[in-house]
Amino acid sequence: MGLILPFEERENNILGYQQLPKYGRNGVLDRQAILDDAREKIEKYDIRPPNPTLKTANFSGGNQQKIVVAREIERDPDILLVGQPTRGVDIGAIEFIHRRIIDMRDSGKAVLLVSVELDEIRALADRILVMFAGENVGEAKPDADEQQLGLMMAGIAS
Repeated sequence: MGLILPFEERENNILGYQQLPKYGRNGVLDRQAILDDAREKIEKYDIRPPNPTLKTANFSGGNQQKIVVAREIERDPDILLVGQPTRGVDIGAIEFIHRRIIDMRDSGKAVLLVSVELDEIRALADRILVMFAGENVGEAKPDADEQQLGLMMAGIAS
């Protein structure tokens, strides 16, 4: 999940990055810097309700997903591995997340997208690798024929 549900939103916002200098020094966390950073991401990613002190368990699944996406994309990684980035997220957030993934790709970042949503894969991918039973069955372009992709998904190499 990428979250610790009993933690507050602001705590999950820095999860895995709490040692960064922007969040404190010498092992002492700067609570105001953490709160300010959480508020910025809440606004930018439209996380609802906009309460950084709310326990993450009290957010909807879609807003929990936005917390994770915001935390990871805002770090501007060179390589981004995303699994089901828009699962449970509303349509407006889907478009926003897709735009951010495309922006990362267009800026030269490597993005590995894992999704069961074929339309999402087609919209975001430069190429599609299909796996079946743990094996790479084939590679296709996003505009590949659905029958070709379906056969690969069934384990039939093309």
